[in-house]
Amino acid sequence: MTTLPNGSRRTLRNTYQFALHPYETMRDMRERYGDPWFASALNGRLVMTAEPELIREMFANRDGELFDVFATQAMDAFFGSHSLLTMRGEPHKRERKLLTPPFHGERMRAYGAVMVEASRAALANLQPGQEFVALDCTTKISLEAIVRAVFGVEEREQVQEFQRVILATLDAVKPAFFFSKATQIAPFGRGAWATYMRHSNEADRLLYAQIERMKDRTQGREDILSLMLDARYDDGSRMSDTHLRDELRTLLIAGHETTAITLAWALDAVHRHPAVLRRLLEEIDPLGPDPAPDALANLPYLGAVIDETLRMYPVVDAVFRVLRKPWRFGGYELPAGVAVTAAIMVVHRREDLYPNPHAFEPERFLARKPKPWEYLPFGGGNRRCIGAAFSHYESRVALATILREYELECAQADAPQTERRSITLGPKGGVPMRLKARREASAGS
Repeated sequence: MTTLPNGSRRTLRNTYQFALHPYETMRDMRERYGDPWFASALNGRLVMTAEPELIREMFANRDGELFDVFATQAMDAFFGSHSLLTMRGEPHKRERKLLTPPFHGERMRAYGAVMVEASRAALANLQPGQEFVALDCTTKISLEAIVRAVFGVEEREQVQEFQRVILATLDAVKPAFFFSKATQIAPFGRGAWATYMRHSNEADRLLYAQIERMKDRTQGREDILSLMLDARYDDGSRMSDTHLRDELRTLLIAGHETTAITLAWALDAVHRHPAVLRRLLEEIDPLGPDPAPDALANLPYLGAVIDETLRMYPVVDAVFRVLRKPWRFGGYELPAGVAVTAAIMVVHRREDLYPNPHAFEPERFLARKPKPWEYLPFGGGNRRCIGAAFSHYESRVALATILREYELECAQADAPQTERRSITLGPKGGVPMRLKARREASAGS
């Protein structure tokens, strides 16, 4: 007999609260109902937990027939049916095996120079005293890194065209699109969904053209599209153009905001904590005027700052696994169709795991490395974000490049609130900042 834990069945109210106040809603439900707890929402029935051992059980399970993908119908419109995000079982395993090499840690150094150049270019036109929105700049950085390092676009005019079309497409996305397939309608060819589809089709046109352009130019190249074009499955077959398009869209939509938002939050947090900024500069400046990207990425305190940013401000609020068959979990016999859910934001603010959890303290990551089921900004298990290493590397390189070349300050007194963007969470207002001066790092010591 299947059973569900205590919780809330107020579907509309829960959906609204999860959309606007994810952390507070999950925290309050856990305190009221216990752990695990139940909540119904427009995109499914959820059994949620913030218990590390239960999350470990989720991530450790290797039954390829147990879990399905959450909200597949709503997600297909964005990522396609050949995306790693929407695949399950053996197809997912096969796809992940094919795509892992291009994202291997050793590959990152091939993309480092692009990330440094993009970081410099994003702030190059600012003048001392000028205010700007950090998220706008970090979005430029992440988009340029994806267009050049992932898509393999080289010509400056093509890079700019990709950025224009991609930004228009992403700006047209509404959070409601991800909560229910019913929101993806365009009556009489009008409305928000119609606007999104027009921009999305233009983005597809560029992606297909780039795939065709790169087919005979992969020799000796390091961009991820070239590596994907050269990759072969065990049977010798290659990815189709539609398949490549779906994976490129996945890397774009799921990847660019992760880095851009993390960087924006990091810039805000660092400049609200002078001791953190001082320690970062003491670590960065001795590398001299033009350090190698790898030298920046390997700085331990810099890595801890990015880790702490992702702990306090994860880009997604939860990890979902939909049951395809009944499963015993947390003392309950859960029915098929329920989404077992790890509440990332609640886990990351557990005082027993992270003392003084609401304080920005990067040192905690130098003192202790949390277990994968205690720290999960990129998910976990066999569905952990395949681009995690790319994003973390880029975040470190970009933050170090900005800090060593620009003296900045926050342009508003209070730290930004968190708001839902599309499938991600980010800083409301985008982190207003001000350029104080350009700086020169020391020549080394």
